[in-house]
Amino acid sequence: MKLKKLLSLKQWSTIFSSSWRYVISPKVAIGDKLLFTIPVLLYWVLPDFMPFLPVDDIGVTMLLMGWFVSRMGRKYPALQVGK
Repeated sequence: MKLKKLLSLKQWSTIFSSSWRYVISPKVAIGDKLLFTIPVLLYWVLPDFMPFLPVDDIGVTMLLMGWFVSRMGRKYPALQVGK
């Protein structure tokens, strides 16, 4: 993701809504959904380097969301949002 897009509030709102739609969509395979949700949940639950500071958890989740949305957009082009 380019720096301008990384800092764009519109881009992140699209990523948040798209990731949620992909996760709840019955057309997306369970394995694809788990490829996103399992690492995010494990990262939030397991102890990390900065306990009691969720900033790193939120950052990693946002980066994984960006990756997940771009991957699902390529794999399921009919479900793309905002195009």
